[in-house]
Amino acid sequence: MDLPRFADVVVIGAGAVGAACAYFAAQAGLGVAVVDRSSIAGGTSSACEGNILLSDKEAGPELALAQYSQGLWRGELAEFGHLWEFESKGGLVVSARPGTQANLTLLAARQRDAGIDVELVDTAGLTDYEPHLASGMAGGAFYAQDAQVQPMLAAAHLLRLARGLGATVHTNTRVTAFLRHGDHVTGVVTSKGTIAAAAVVNAAGTWGAALAGLAHVSVPVLPRKGYVMVTEPLPELVRHKVYAAEYVDNVASSDAGLQTSPVVEGTRGGTILIGSSRERIGFDKSVNPLVLAEMAGKAIALFPFLADVLALRSYSGFRPYCPDHLPVIGPDPRAPGLWHACGHEGAGIGLSVGTGALIAASLTGSAPALDLVPFAPERFDSLRQEAHA
Repeated sequence: MDLPRFADVVVIGAGAVGAACAYFAAQAGLGVAVVDRSSIAGGTSSACEGNILLSDKEAGPELALAQYSQGLWRGELAEFGHLWEFESKGGLVVSARPGTQANLTLLAARQRDAGIDVELVDTAGLTDYEPHLASGMAGGAFYAQDAQVQPMLAAAHLLRLARGLGATVHTNTRVTAFLRHGDHVTGVVTSKGTIAAAAVVNAAGTWGAALAGLAHVSVPVLPRKGYVMVTEPLPELVRHKVYAAEYVDNVASSDAGLQTSPVVEGTRGGTILIGSSRERIGFDKSVNPLVLAEMAGKAIALFPFLADVLALRSYSGFRPYCPDHLPVIGPDPRAPGLWHACGHEGAGIGLSVGTGALIAASLTGSAPALDLVPFAPERFDSLRQEAHA
């Protein structure tokens, strides 16, 4: 399909976040064109687990966005849930030591105050949730609202729904520059031609910083690498998403070095997904078997039966990391006409639909459901100025 000469909004990025932005913008009556440098869900959305989690988030702006997104996944988008294999499996966070359980208890109390459905679980109660869990755990917490989707299906079907509302999607189309009128962004220059637009949305994931640079603005989105292992099919041996309590600390960490924490969950197809790892090493795609071995060992410590299970494959991807662990969402006053929807790190699938709805509201002049100030693109400027003072 040829590029349109004009669109109300150009969305750059055909992953889950870009797809959600396209869907909600098209639903709001805007003419939408989506462009992507590669394929649909060709980046982070093809190399993740599809988490829709509340359990790993402290009370604050990100949790509020996660709750808003949950409402959309389970409400407005519920009729499409079968398309992306929405599974409300629940999450079980486990503690190996009493001290860790005490910290988890405090976190659960803060989350409960913010409206999260969380139930503390004692040692004896853990096997009611997961019969094959290792013995000797100190306790845990169960989060009934945690869910999962197949992320590539989510991106593909959101774009299909957007096309049904008039949007166009153009893959293998690289943005090389922005059309400008003074400081204003007025469209995109691509490898296949130009599109004039009233608004451009940067939903380029780990490439969000490079794309912002084309508009001479800065958003500090960096790639954070993570691996996932996939086992042979073992239906129903792991019932929920299960992870060790230290996973929450790793999610919130800004350490560039390698961090691993066990995350184990079954899929609708019967395979078991094993994570997780985090490290900032640029876009290095090489496979490090030592990381996989460390992940496997920690997963076996949670579920001893995994010691005798065949791992069929592993894959890795790059999560779009921001230093303050909040995504960049909203209009950029430094380059009027440019909006950002990137930097969601490992929460992008779950937060995608909330982000898309907020962007669509902002584009159409409606009041967004959440305050966008905590996610403002320019929030890092003051920190950068202080660093150079």
